[in-house]
Amino acid sequence: MNKLTRNLTLTSVFVALNVVLGVFITIPLGVIRAAPMQHLINVLGAVFTGPWVIVQAFVSSTIRVLLGTGTIFAYPGSMIGALLAYLLYRYTKKLAPTALGEVLGTGIIGALSLYPLMLILDLDTNVYAVIALAFLVSSAIGATVSYFILKALEKRGVLNRL
Repeated sequence: MNKLTRNLTLTSVFVALNVVLGVFITIPLGVIRAAPMQHLINVLGAVFTGPWVIVQAFVSSTIRVLLGTGTIFAYPGSMIGALLAYLLYRYTKKLAPTALGEVLGTGIIGALSLYPLMLILDLDTNVYAVIALAFLVSSAIGATVSYFILKALEKRGVLNRL
């Protein structure tokens, strides 16, 4: 299988997993609900598909918005996190910085990008802190789980074969 076909196939599988599992896997944390699947998939995609992870984040967010299981806020967080995870993996080839890139990209930069978006869309900014906290918690959970999955695959030599 050539590299393009492999990346398209994996990207499609990651989109499907993200959309389906994202509906079922949420973690209630007081007033917020962490939805870590996008972040878990972003880190896996950064390692397995490289820059295609950004396409995956965009398509997944679009499908989730169309199905009503996501909001417009899915775009900045997921794509910034995916981009930073990909860049850190590309330049370090290490899993910890890749996972950290997802958390920094989504949980910090993506969360910061929400405020101007809320102002532009004339949304209630009083809920900003809650949404930003949800981004941070969700990205931290998803990135941590993906890190342990990838470490297990690395230990078994799977990452070296890909």
